Order: sequence, then structure tokens, then C-alpha cells
Amino acid sequence: MKKLLWTVCLHILCLYSGGWSGVNGQEDFMLLEGPLTEQLVKHSDRGGNDAFDCSHPIPAGSKLYFEHLQSIGVTHFKVPLSWAQLLPVGHPSQPQQAVVKCYQILLQQLLDVGLQPLVILHGSTVPQSLRSRFGGWESQGLLEAFQQYAEFAFQEFGGLAHSWVTLSDLDEVWHDGQAANAPTPLQNILKLNRNIHQIYHQHFPGKGRRLSLGLKATDAATLSHIKASTSLDFLSVHIEYNCASSNLAQELRSLQTSTGNLPVLIYKMNVHDCSHSNHQVLGDLLHVLKDNGLNIMGCDMKDVLSKLDVQDAPASSGIADFKRMTGFSNSYQKIRQMFEAQTTEERDLVLAESFPSDFQWATSTESFKVEGGWLEGGKGETIWDRFGHDGLAFENQTADLACDSYNKVVYDLYLLRGLQVKTYQFSISRARIFPTGHRGSQSEKGALYYDKLINALIEYGIQPVATLYHWDLPQALQNSGGWTNPAIVEAFKDYADFCFSRFGERVKTWNTFSSPWVVSHAGYGTGEHPPGVKDHAVASYQVTHNILKSHAEAWHVYNDKYRNTQGGKVGIALNSDWAEPMNKSRPEDVAAADRYLQFMLGWFAHPIFVNGDYPASLKTQIEKKKNECPSSVPAILPAFTAEESKRIQGTADFFGLNHYTSRLVNSSKGGCNPGPMEVGDFQAHVDPTWPSTASDWIYSVPWGLRSLLKYISTEYLNTTKVPIYITGNGMPTEYSGDSLNDTSRVEYMRGYISETLQAITMDGVDVRRFTVQSLMDGFEGKQGYSQRFGLHHVNFQNGGRSRTPKQSAYFFSQVIKQNGFGSSKYNGLRGLEIPFTRRSITLPPSEVPSKSKVIWEKFSRQSKFDTQMYHYGTFPQDFSWGVSSSAYQIEGGWNADGKGPSVWDTFTQKPGNTPDNATGNVACDSYNRLEEDFYMLRALRVKSYRFSLSWSRIFPDGRRTSLNQKGVDYYNKLIDGLLAHNITPMVTLYHWDLPQALQDLGGWDNVQMIDIFNDFCDFCFATFGNRVKFWITFNQPHTIAWLGYGLGQIPPNVMDPGTAPYKVAHNLIKAHATAYHTYDDKYRSSQSGLVSIALNADWAEPKDVNVPRDIVAADRALQFQLGWFAHPIFKNGDYPDAMKWQVRQKCELQGQSDSRLPSFTEEEKNFIKGTADVFCLNHHTTKTVSHITGPLSPESYQHDWDFLEEELIELPTTSVPNQRAVSWGMRRLLNWIKEEYGDPDIYITENGAAVMYDAERVFHYKTYIDEALKAYELDGVRLKGYIATSLMDSFEWLYGYRSGFGFGLHQVDFNNPNRPRTPRYSAHVYHQIMKDNGFPETYDEKMIYGQFPKDFIWSSATASYQVEGAWRADGKGLNIWDQFSHTPNKLLNHDTGDIACDSYNKLEEDIAILKQLKVSHYRFSISWARVLPDGTTSHINEAGLNYYNRLVDALVAVNIQPQVTLYHWDLPQALQETGGWLNETIVARFRDYADVIFGSLGDRVKLWITFNEPYIMAVLGYVTAVHAPGDSSRPDLHAYIVGHNIIKSHAEAYHVYNDKYRAKQNGMISITVNSDWAEPRNPNKQEDIDAARHVLRWYLGWFAHPIFKGDYDEMFKRIIRERSLAGGLPKSRLPEFTPEEIKRINGTYDYFGLNHYCSYLAFYVDHGNTQHLLADRGGEVTSDRTWLETGSSWLRITPFGLRRLLRFIKEEFGNPPIIITENGVSERGPVDLNDPHRIYYYKHYINQVLKAYLLDGVDIRGYTAWSLMDNLEWAVGYSERFGLFYVNHSDPNRPRVAKNSVSFYNSIISCNGFPDPALGPHDCLNPDPEATSAATSTPVTDNAVKFLGMKLSISDAETGLTTTFALLIVAVFGVWANVFKNCCVMLQVWANVFKNCCIMLQVWACVFKNCCIMLPGVGKCVQKLLRHAAGVGKCVQKLLRHAAGVGKCVQKLLHKATEHRVDY
Repeated sequence: MKKLLWTVCLHILCLYSGGWSGVNGQEDFMLLEGPLTEQLVKHSDRGGNDAFDCSHPIPAGSKLYFEHLQSIGVTHFKVPLSWAQLLPVGHPSQPQQAVVKCYQILLQQLLDVGLQPLVILHGSTVPQSLRSRFGGWESQGLLEAFQQYAEFAFQEFGGLAHSWVTLSDLDEVWHDGQAANAPTPLQNILKLNRNIHQIYHQHFPGKGRRLSLGLKATDAATLSHIKASTSLDFLSVHIEYNCASSNLAQELRSLQTSTGNLPVLIYKMNVHDCSHSNHQVLGDLLHVLKDNGLNIMGCDMKDVLSKLDVQDAPASSGIADFKRMTGFSNSYQKIRQMFEAQTTEERDLVLAESFPSDFQWATSTESFKVEGGWLEGGKGETIWDRFGHDGLAFENQTADLACDSYNKVVYDLYLLRGLQVKTYQFSISRARIFPTGHRGSQSEKGALYYDKLINALIEYGIQPVATLYHWDLPQALQNSGGWTNPAIVEAFKDYADFCFSRFGERVKTWNTFSSPWVVSHAGYGTGEHPPGVKDHAVASYQVTHNILKSHAEAWHVYNDKYRNTQGGKVGIALNSDWAEPMNKSRPEDVAAADRYLQFMLGWFAHPIFVNGDYPASLKTQIEKKKNECPSSVPAILPAFTAEESKRIQGTADFFGLNHYTSRLVNSSKGGCNPGPMEVGDFQAHVDPTWPSTASDWIYSVPWGLRSLLKYISTEYLNTTKVPIYITGNGMPTEYSGDSLNDTSRVEYMRGYISETLQAITMDGVDVRRFTVQSLMDGFEGKQGYSQRFGLHHVNFQNGGRSRTPKQSAYFFSQVIKQNGFGSSKYNGLRGLEIPFTRRSITLPPSEVPSKSKVIWEKFSRQSKFDTQMYHYGTFPQDFSWGVSSSAYQIEGGWNADGKGPSVWDTFTQKPGNTPDNATGNVACDSYNRLEEDFYMLRALRVKSYRFSLSWSRIFPDGRRTSLNQKGVDYYNKLIDGLLAHNITPMVTLYHWDLPQALQDLGGWDNVQMIDIFNDFCDFCFATFGNRVKFWITFNQPHTIAWLGYGLGQIPPNVMDPGTAPYKVAHNLIKAHATAYHTYDDKYRSSQSGLVSIALNADWAEPKDVNVPRDIVAADRALQFQLGWFAHPIFKNGDYPDAMKWQVRQKCELQGQSDSRLPSFTEEEKNFIKGTADVFCLNHHTTKTVSHITGPLSPESYQHDWDFLEEELIELPTTSVPNQRAVSWGMRRLLNWIKEEYGDPDIYITENGAAVMYDAERVFHYKTYIDEALKAYELDGVRLKGYIATSLMDSFEWLYGYRSGFGFGLHQVDFNNPNRPRTPRYSAHVYHQIMKDNGFPETYDEKMIYGQFPKDFIWSSATASYQVEGAWRADGKGLNIWDQFSHTPNKLLNHDTGDIACDSYNKLEEDIAILKQLKVSHYRFSISWARVLPDGTTSHINEAGLNYYNRLVDALVAVNIQPQVTLYHWDLPQALQETGGWLNETIVARFRDYADVIFGSLGDRVKLWITFNEPYIMAVLGYVTAVHAPGDSSRPDLHAYIVGHNIIKSHAEAYHVYNDKYRAKQNGMISITVNSDWAEPRNPNKQEDIDAARHVLRWYLGWFAHPIFKGDYDEMFKRIIRERSLAGGLPKSRLPEFTPEEIKRINGTYDYFGLNHYCSYLAFYVDHGNTQHLLADRGGEVTSDRTWLETGSSWLRITPFGLRRLLRFIKEEFGNPPIIITENGVSERGPVDLNDPHRIYYYKHYINQVLKAYLLDGVDIRGYTAWSLMDNLEWAVGYSERFGLFYVNHSDPNRPRVAKNSVSFYNSIISCNGFPDPALGPHDCLNPDPEATSAATSTPVTDNAVKFLGMKLSISDAETGLTTTFALLIVAVFGVWANVFKNCCVMLQVWANVFKNCCIMLQVWACVFKNCCIMLPGVGKCVQKLLRHAAGVGKCVQKLLRHAAGVGKCVQKLLHKATEHRVDY
């Protein structure tokens, strides 16, 4: 150990003894060791100490040996090359490559451990071949061979070594092989050396290169001769030192004088006659080295070290000098001297070079700055949460939402993909995983968040780097002392252990702490940061102590438990400024700067990287202050035990550095305060010339980073060889002003990255990573959001927290792409060839109407349910996903770099032509912002990008002679950039922007344009075609012809509607064909691309599919729009006959002899047909079409149509007029193209929506793409790709930049000159669709099989007012719905409940259908006014009460249990007139009413519901007023009062039952609350997530929370209170419960009654201070268009929501028993007893209930289908029907007829769930036939007749009668064998259709059996046929119409059943 100490001391002395500063004043003193000897080579056949010559492998232990030498202070190592081994034949052309490689590896090993090689060209053997050929060194041939050898060595090894010796011993060489009397070859050798010196410096002209010649010191006599004859950079000498006689100083001085003061390297020093205790050699060396008169550059230490034993070193004068001088030498001085000679230009140089190929580029965030979600997933409070909530940050800002990254993983991944980083550093919030800081409080949701983030990073090839602690300590730990508490060490260890075990298989780099100095200094010293402790003296030092121990423990946990299996690295990220002395000439300032670094960086680095203890200077200063300030509170630096030091030392696999700025430091008298500057006796300053930032502590000083990196490498990494990772570097800008154009950050980054590059390439510092702080703006602690560090701007004023790249993001992206500052060139890029099927078959012309009319037959008669059914599936793997733009819309640069004007330039320059006189002059400025467009495309990860070429940018006047090379360069750059990112260019040659010069010649009306366009295409094919493989000649030629030359709406604004469109289209078609043939003839064979044309088409839907001429009109519409161009190109080269005939007839009627539609010659037809390799379709909307007779005047293409287009007004609008979102048209159009044009490959080249709200765009893509998926997967359409329109907002033609008219996935701010691009939510959705390659089946959609509990309740429900009728019968009193329904315009169609379903008089019929349904329970409600006419117990109406007694008895008699609802909205009108639910007296009235009912019915009723849906009562009755009593006078207040009284009424009724009846009746009582489920509209947006919760809080929590938890939810109360006060009210509008009321209400339930129908998407809306209940809710709701519609506008089919709601109730209310008391679906319109949508609804909703029970552990007890029968649906009357049984309310008898869903629900009840079909048919699927009623498909109208006891339409009755006669005839003639045969066929067909459907087979068997056996019962047979066979009426009608017999009837039945997709 002492030997190491003395060697290091010697090293320091040599550096600063005034000796040598190198040849160029740059190099360090050389302490030499080596060379490697053969004895180190294991298994060597040779012994001895000969130098290793690479004849054997490098010894395995060599690197450890080198590391040892470096650790004891050796700086250089001798490497003698073996000429004989390298060039055995003597010629450089024949080297031994293995030997060359061996030496290269050896040299690299030395460099890797920090040793510099000293390479000796020759010191051993001349190759034998040369020796035998040339003899000795007197031979010129040998000299020339040596010079060649030298050049060879420089070439192979020159990059690895800076110091060379040509000949190690001149004396040995010139005597080598010489005869005794031979002349000396000295002059030849010296001349040779001069030549080699010249060659070397020519090859390596840079600084720091040097070459020497070696000789013995005893050859001093020859030195003068050497000096005159050769060139040397230094002199290499061999010294023989004798302790007894040598005078080393004198000998060296003599040598130096003889060489003219050349620097001297003591290359070898042999020590003789020295005893082991004699240290004279050391003393002499010290004297020599401190002698300023000697220029000694280095010395050989091998013999010195071997001879030196310093156990008892004497205190000689030399040793004393050595001890004295060590205090003045350190790493800091070394670094300062290294850089102090730099000029400003040298210092600020930006190297145009690249980083190492494996260099890592990263960006970072910190949890508390970006995540938000401060209460999400059970996260605990952190000290920063407390800090913000205490109002200590800027403007009282908090990190509650921050950047919302907790919900925006997909958003952040978008940014990372755009940047191209491959490493992302983030910190883990300990409080999110361990809310209290301890493992016992673990939150799985928090861990899942980080799982999601890490998995997403890895999926996109981004390496996660996790920081365990970045300042956000759980507040619970701080409450116990935080980092001052020693117990925190073990807690941190446990936390780290959890993280390593949970995430370590995926995370391979860990930072234990980031900037711990800030924690100690600002958190516990100054108190500026939380926890705000101001205690520099004790706490600050104790915190550091505990952090260091925590770090070490975490490192050891990883090392001991995880390293072997996970293979990662653990380090620490330390922050440090660079410290520069204020006055460089003052030693005191130099020392102060060094102390600054030790106090900041060394405080943590020294224990970890050096010796396990604090720096000596830190300890010395603290002790010094104790002595200087005995009366002050001293700084107390804790001490590490020996064991702790050992455990801390070396606990880092890398050195993480956070560096931002530098300081000028001067020495000062710090006084007696315990702060670091006071203790350290220094002060820090800044140079006022340094560029400032938004932070007063960060100034831009890039050169400080290079100095700091070299300092760290020297000071801390000499012993511990680990790489440096720059883990944080960045600067803030102000939050105001143009924050996106952050040029100051760009310059900052440029400087700091450049300095890192110089540190690597010029200083040899091992830096492996550069991390830019930070990915995006965030919460910057005390500064809140006032300072912005982000590469991406975050809009903190917007709840969506949108992220927009700044200019610095684009700059960093470029640096990453270039891997530094070298140029990036794209060489040899070729586009991906796109396979397609070439078709040589000519298709016949279309018929009139075309055969493709089968598409309308197939789809137009689909039910709405079938049309809307969402399809789950995926496209093929090679499906091409893309986005689009066009030149004029985005490029700008309208007159830049020689571009010529286009027709759109001319048009827009004229004021008034566009909104706000918008132009495309700048547009999105893509001409100047390609990198920004590439960023978006990378982030989206599209496969293709469709863009157009600006003709006038390439040919300014439209012709080749005007070629503009800069325009060509722009497109080359665009195409190359796309290919470099693996994006296929899809290039449109013409997208409407004709050069104005060509329009001046007539434009497309001029036939010359065909050849002119072809020449342009020819040029483009030739110039770009080697990389572009997908060409589109024209975009939407229909638009060009009609809008440009017909209506004149767009440039060139020609208004000639009768003739010009046809002529222009004619020329466009021929121009397209000509271009196609040019490509086909000249380029296809070499380029292998494809060419097509993009045609636009709306789908034409016949207005009435049953009207033949509407079908013809729809076909004609498609032929006039799409067929106009597609028919010639894809079929026979000519226009469709429908178009030709139509125009010709119009012309004749107009008195013209010729058609206005031009004709193609036969030659032209042959030339045109087949000129498209694929079919490219632009599609946006659908219209209905009907036949009309168009006017003859004026002549117009539009008047030629003879059809009328109309919008489907029931479908969603877009911003573009007449462009509604009709997604189902997409599928039909694709099928029509398949049928019409011979099943071509199809690309959807444009589809999108211009909408005001981005959510509408999301719905658009989800629905349209799904229709395309249906066409591909279900219909076999050869769909190859989809292009979303568009990449970004742009100039939208005639709409300019109007708000809401943007199609973009990215928003562009056209008011900002930088045109910032911000991704919308739709961009992330589209990315996900592309990533999923469609819509794979979700977990929610998958069925589960299993059963409910055996005692599960199966029920159906009604309500008194909806079904009973008898509104004035038997003494019933009026109720509020009687009053409301008899008030004009309250109920739709003036409906009332006067009769309703007449259940009051049809008790037996109701019991019968309940039996048929096989339910175990029946839920009904009591009409309060029927029992207590005035609402009070003053008069009990026995007749009314008797009705309910009879009903209950009848139910019990058939083993159906009654579920009784006391109140279902029909309050006695008498009570309403006294205030109703607004009057608190209602509580007692309801209690008394309940008492009466309990007493009368309770002996038989075991399930009670006090209230049905109190939310609806309050809100619809007292806010929206669409329900009785219709009071909207105080929408802010009354509903809350009503709800308050309902809750108290419920509680009183509960207590009545509990106190008086429970013991003897043993029933259960509760309340039924209704709740939809709410999903956030944008699941990545906290505001929408909160809105969804608020919706649930209002729907469910308003009433459930008091009953199940005792009071209103605290958040519910707080929101209403705060909004009330903000509205100027003195108190909350929400009434309060007294403590006694809370106690009485709490727990008043036996189960949780739930009504649920559907789900919504919730989103935040700021209502300001509006005083309104719905404004209090804070969230509005909408529906996803992909959800199936029903008969009710508010109800869409969303089964997944029921399971989620059940799980929510379980978690929120402690898993109470739940009975679903209502769930069902409606229809409206024509009656169809085949109700597949209801079957689908029940199947999927009930299956979700089963999932909740089996998978989620929800205590679900029962399910109730709403409703038993169609009834009065409140305000919508009888227009919406929810019933399982149809009730014809126009029939006075109100018959109940089963719908198909009855059978299905019956089967679920019988099976008590869903038997697994994989186990075979289950017995429960074979119910009794009488339990199932077959349904008819017969629409029921008012024009009905009675037939066989049924009310049927006249036509169906006629059919029934005819069928009866037919069956009678069959019976008479006895041809039953055929009937049975047909029955068997029919049974077989149905078996195939209805898989595993035993029910249906048995039903049909029964029906046919009865028909065959019982002629008297033939009427019943027909009756059953009509009731059970889906669509049989229509089927029989078709049978009679077509006389096709029973076989066709079966066929039609099968078709109908398949069409409705009934799934049993």
C-alpha cells in the first residue's frame, strides 16, 4: 500500500515540478512501464523475459495487469513491434494479419484502461528474408525496406498511439550484423530516421504527435552528430544508474546540453548496487525532476518500483521535498492546465464529426414534474404534493395534473418516436407504488402504470432507464423524519428491491438517485425545496450520509440478487457545475474552485468512486471551521465506519452526470455560518457575458462540460473504470412569448453536445450517453410552470395538455439522425416494390342498370342492426397504412427558389375568392419544414405517405425547358427522407395546381395538354422513379372537370356546365393513359412500380330500394361520377352506356344532332382500357338518390343526370356541406367496385373528415375503417391499403383555414410563423388502429361460459303507470302522470297511460306470459294513488289494494316470487299539490304508505324496492322537466331538495319494515338506483377521466353514497358548495343531513338494486359559474358511433359497461349483494317480432354479468329484464318498445305476442347462464315447446283484420287463408310423404343455420307434426307457423308471388334468418 502511495506522489510531483509540458505544451509527464514479456504468456514454449511479439495470443491476464499499472500511477506502456513477425517476408504487401490484429488489440487494451502506448518500431530482429538479401544496415535496400515497414506500421497502428520510437537502441542497431572492420552505417540510419520523422508528421499533422530515436546515455559523444543529421521530437535514452557512483542530474544535464535542450525521456533506467533499504534512487529522481533547468518528459519506473521498498522510508531531503509539494498538485490543476491555453475559437469549436456508433441519445422526465394523476390508483401524497397544495410554488400552481403523463403514455411515446431517441430516462414515483413509502402499502395500479410505460418503450425499441428517486419522497416517510431518519436506508433498500424484481427483466439501467445534492442542499439546507428544512449544520449532512448508504444498499441488492439474471447496471446521477477560478492567476481562487467541486460533486462521488469516504478537503474545512468558530453551531459531518466505507466504495456501474451550467469561484472568508460556501470559504459568481436563461442559476457555458468530464475521468474514474452517462442537460425558457421557437435552447444544446463530442474524440473521455432534459415542459418545482425545460411545449392552459414539438425537438432529432454533427447522406435508397395483379382481360361494358345492382339487393334491405354491427378482425400483414397531403395545401414557398405560379396561386391572390383572403403562399410551410413533417410521419409509424408534386415547382411554366433544379432537389430530399424512415412514397403527379402558363393556353380544355402532361410525367418517372414505386396520375379528375370547368367553383373557374366538363374529362382520360403507357414502355421493366388514377365517388343509395327506377337512378349516379373515368380505364376503354345513352337522349331533346359527350375512336379505346394497375378510391360520404326528370335548359352535366341527390339527414354532419358521415356507404361502394370492375386490387387513397371536434374525427376513422374491414374480411374485396386524409391541417381549398374545416390528424397553428404541428387525439387513435392492423377482437367481446348461483333470481319487470291502465277505475286517485299526460304536448303522439297494457283487467294474461317466460320473479310497482287516492292513509281504496293482493296470490300460485316497487314515479296528484317531493312532509306520507303496503302484502312479498331511479325522478322531473311533474323553475336547487327527501323517505320506509315486519315476514328491502357507466371520451385525458367519475358520482353516488356510507360523497358536496359560493350564494345548494339523519340513513339496505341500460363517453365542459345541476356535474356525455343504436336515442348497446359498473359498485361499496332490477333495450318503427338486436343485447349484457360474477367476484344475486311487455315509455309514449312481448296498443284487447327474444331469454333462464358449446348440446337448450312462441315478421298496422284469433294485415291474412287451403288440399290428396320429406329438408337447413339449436328444431318438429296429424287443428298450425317462423309472412307472399313451392319458402326463411343473424 505504501508503494502505491509513493508512486502516486511521484506522479503528482512529476506533473508539477516545473519539468516538462510536452512538445506542444499539451502532454502529461510520462511514467513508463513495460514492455509485456513472454513469461506472462501462458503455455509458451519459450521462457525468459523477451518482449512479447504477438507470435502467441495476448495473455489472458494482460488487461488486469494493465489496470493495476494504471491504478498505481503509470501513464505509458512500451510496445516494441516485431518487424520479423509483422512482415516475415519483409514486404508490407504480405503481412501476417493475425499479428497485425494482435498488436491492434494490445494497443486498444492499453487505451481502454487509460494507458498510452509508446510504440517502438524496431528493437529486435530484422526479418530473415531481408537479412539474407541485404545484409546489415549499411545496405540501402534494408534502409528502404525499413522505411516501407515504418509507413506500414503508421498506417496500421498510427491511430492508436501518439508516441513513437523508431529504433530503441541506436548503438545496437548500427553494430547489428556488422563485420569488425566494416564502415559504420550511422549516417544512413540518421537519414532514415529523418525521412521517417517527416513521413510520420505528414500522416499525423495534429498536436500531441511525437517521434524519437533511442540511444544510451554513454553515447553522449555522438549526440552533436545526431542533432545535426536527423529530426527528433524528443530524445529517448537508456541510463545505467549506480547508487554508489552515479550522478544522475549531471549525466542528464550533459545529455540535454548536447541535444540543444531536447526533451528527454528516460526510456530505460537500470539500477545497480542499491540495497532494498536505500532510497537514494528516489531522492535523486526527485531532485532531478524538480530541477527547472532540466527538460525531462518522463522516466522508466520498472526498475525503480522493483527496487523500492518504502516501509521505512528515511526523511531525506528529497522525500521531504516530495511531501511538501504534494499539497499543490491534484486533478483539478491538471485539467486547468490542459485547457487554459485554448483560444476562444478553439474552445467554441463545433466538430463536424460523429459520435461513436453505439452512442446513446436520450431524453428524460421526472415523475412529479410530468405524471399528474396525484390521486390516481391509490397514489400516496408526496412532499411535492404538499408543497404545491400549501401554495409554495409559483402562482400557487401544483403538480396535480402536470403533463397528465399518467394517462398519456401513448402521447409520450409519440414524442419519443418522433425524436428517434433509443433511450428514455424517467423516474418512478415511490408514493405511486408504495403510498406510505413502505412495501406494506403497495398499490398494484401504480406498478401497472410503470409496467405499461416500460412495455410500451420496449415495444418501440426504446431502452428504459429508471431513476428510483427524484426528489418526491412520500409524505408519510417525511412525517417520520424523511432522509434524516436512518431507518430510511432499509426502507429504500426494500423499495429498490421491489423495483428490481418487478421491472428489472426489462429495465437494464438504473439510477438510484438523481441530483442528491439538491435534496440535501435545497431540501434540508436552504429549505427552498420540500420538505423545507433549513438546517445546513446537521440535517443537510445527515441526509447525504443516509442517501449514500441507501444508494449502496440498493446497489448491493441488485448485485447480490439480480445482476446475474438481469444483467443490468446500477449507478447514481450526480449533479455538478463546473467551477472556474475567478482569477486564474490566484492560487487561492484555484484552490477555492477545487473545493467548490469537492463540496458539490465530491461530497457524493468521492465515497462511491474513490475510497468510501468524504473528500479530505471537505473534512478539513469542517474541522477548520470548528476551530475558527467555537461559539457557532458547527457543521456536523457524520463518519462512516470502516465497514460502511467498504460497502459504499465502488457501488456504481457508471457515473451519471447532471450538468447544466458553470460558476466562477473565488476564495473568501466564509465566516461561521454552516452553509457550504461559508464552510468551504468560497463564493460563486457568473460571467455577465455568459448567455442567460429563464433560470437565474443556469447560464450557457458549454466549455465547462468538457472540463468537467475530463475532471471526472481523472479524479474519480482512474481506479474505478466505468463509463460516464450524461443523465441530464438542458435549460429553461420563459413560459411567455414564442416558446416554440426556442433558438436559445438550440444553441445551448449545440454547444453542450459539441463539448461532449470533443471530450470523447479529443480527450479520450469515455462518455456513452447524452440525455437532454427534458422531453417536455413540466412542473419545475418552486417555479411551477413558469420555466420550461421541454423539447416539447405543453399547453398547461388546456386540460388535454397537448404537446407540440419546439424547434429544439427538431434540432435534437437531426443530431440523433446524424449521430452528431456529421452530414447525413442517403445512398442507394430504393423504394419497396408493391405487388399487384396485372389484368389482361377486357371487361364488357356495363349494362343499364349494371349487374352490380346486386349490391343494393344484398345490403339495402339489411336491418339497421345488421348494418351497424361492428366487425372485429384485422387486415393482412402487408396492408398499407398511410396518410396524405397535397402540394398546394401544405408546401407554401409559393414563389420560392424559382417556382412558377399555379392556377391556385392566381386564384387566391385575388381578394374575396377565399375566406379571410386565405392563400397557400405559406400554408404549412412544408417546403421549408420537411424535418417537421418527417417527425410526424415517424411518430405515426405509417407505412406510406401520399403527397403530390407541384408541377410549377419543377417546371415553372409547365414545360421541361423551364426546369427548376431546386424544386427537383426538394422532392428528392422528401423522397429520400421517406425511404430512410421506411415509408413508401405514393406520388400524385397532378393534384389540381396547374401551372398558370399552361392555363393561359386553355388548360385541360386544350388537347395539347395531353402531350405536355406526358412530358412532365416522363421527367418525373425518370428522375424519381428509381425510388417511387406508386404513381397516381390525377387526383379526382371528376372534381377538375366539374368544379373547375363546369361550375367554375375552383380554378381555373371556367363556367361551362354543358360542354367543358365532358371535353376536359376526355382530355384527362387520354392524358392519364398516355402517361401510363410512357411508364409501361420506358420504365416499368427497370423500376417495377405501378401507376393508377385516384377517382372520387360518393356511394349512391336508392331512396327507396323497392322502387326499381330509384335503383336505376342510383346506378346511373355512380356511372356519372365514378364510371365516367373508371369505365374507360378499367373496362372497355369507353364511357358507360348509361352515361352515353343519357347524354345522347338529352342532346336530342335539346335539338342537338351530336352528343355533348365526346367519343373515343377504337384505337383510343384500346389505348385507354387497362391503364391502371390498381383501383385508387377517394371516398367521403353517401347520398340517397331518386329518379327525377332533369330540366333541358340550360345545358348542364348535372341536368343530364335525371336523378336527385339528398343527404341522409339522420346521420352526423361534418363541416363540409353535403358531406355527412355515412360509414356504411364505404362497404357498399367497395363491393360495387369489386362487382363492376372485375375484382381489382383497391387502395383507399383518401378518406377523412373535417370536423369541429376531434372526437368526431375519431368516430369517423373507427367506423369507416371498420366498414372497409368488413368489405375485406366478410365480402372478399381485395383491399390493399388505406390512406387517412390528412397528415395535418392545411389550406382546405375554398374553405381556406376556417376553423373546423381542417382534416388533419395534426393541428397546425396558422397564426404562428413557425406553423407548429400538434398531434390530435385522433392521431394517436389512428396510430393504434395501424398498430393493431385493424380491430382485433377485444376481451370485452369474448363470451364466457358458465352458470350463475343455483338460487339466482331471474325476473322481468313492469311499472304500474306503464302497464295498468284503468286510470279512473275502482276509486283510483289521480297521479302526477295522469295530470302530465293529459297536458298538451307533454307526451309524444298525445299518448297517455289511461289504458296502457290494461294489466289491471288482464291479470291472467300477464301471469300466462310470465309462465311462458319461466322467470322465477316478477317485478311490478304499486300505484300509490290506486291504494291511497289522496296519498294519505285517511282513505284506503280496498278495490285497488285487492288488485295487488290478487296479483301477488296469482304469482305465488305459479311459483313466481313478487318483487314489489313501492314508488315508480306516479305520485298522487293530491300530494303534488302540497309540494310533492319538495315538501319535507312527504317523508312521513311515504312512510305511512309503505306501512300500509307492508302490512297488506308483506306476508307473501319477500323483495321490496322503496324507490325506482330517484335520479330520474329528480332530474327529469325537476331539471329538464320532461317527466312529471314537469317543474324546471329551479334547475339549480329543486332536484337536490327532491333527492334529499327521497333519501330520507327511503330510510323511514326501511326502518318501518325493519322495526315492524322483518322478524315475521323475513323479507329484504332496498332502493333501486339507476346508473349508466361512463367512460372518458378521451381515455388519455385526466379531465375526461374526472368527468366520467363525476357522471357516476351524480348518477350512482348521489343516492347510493348516503344509503351505503351515511352521507353524500365528500367530492359531491365540495363541488356543489364551491360552485354555489362562486355563483354568489351564501351556502351550498345541496341540503345537509344532520348527524342523526346520517345515522338513520346509513346502512338502510339489504341489497343493492341497480337499473342499467347503457354507457356513455364523458368529457369535461367548463360551465363557468352557471348555477345548474347539470353544470355542477362538470361533464357532458355522448356516445361512440361504433356502438349499436336502438329505438331510444339515449340508449346504445354497450355490454362492457355493465360489468365495469358492477365491479365499481363492489369496490366502492364493499361488495354488497346486487340485484339488477332493470336491463333491456328498445326498438321503434314497424313492428317486427323477430328482434335480433334484443337477443344480442340480452346475450351480451347477461354474459357481462356472468363475467362479473365468475371473474370479478361480484356478489350478484339476480337479473331483471326490462320489460315484460311493450308499454307506455313515459314521455315518448308507445313509440319505443322495450317488451319481450309485443302489445298492439291500437287493439282494444291489447293482445300479448311473444317476440323471438322470449325464447332466447327463456333458454338463458333454463340454463342458468351459458353452457359451453364445446361440451356439446346441454339439456337446458331443449325447453318445452309451449314455453316458446315463434315470432312473425309481420308489420302490424292499423289496417288489420282478425284471422284465426290474430290481428293481421290484409295481405298476411290473405296469405294465411291461401296457406290454409293449400294445406287442406294436401290433406285431402294424402301427399304427406312429400310434406315429410320437405320437412326433413327444412329441418336440415335450419340445423345448419342455427348451430346447436335444439330449441328451434324441436319447435319446427312440433309445428309440422301438428300440421300433418290434425286436420281440424290446421288453423292452429298456421297460427303457430305465423307466430314462430321469422319472416314467414313475407316468405309466403314471395312463395305465392313466384309460385316456387315449399322448397323456395324454406330457402327464403333460411335467407331471412341468416340476414338477421339470430344466434342461439
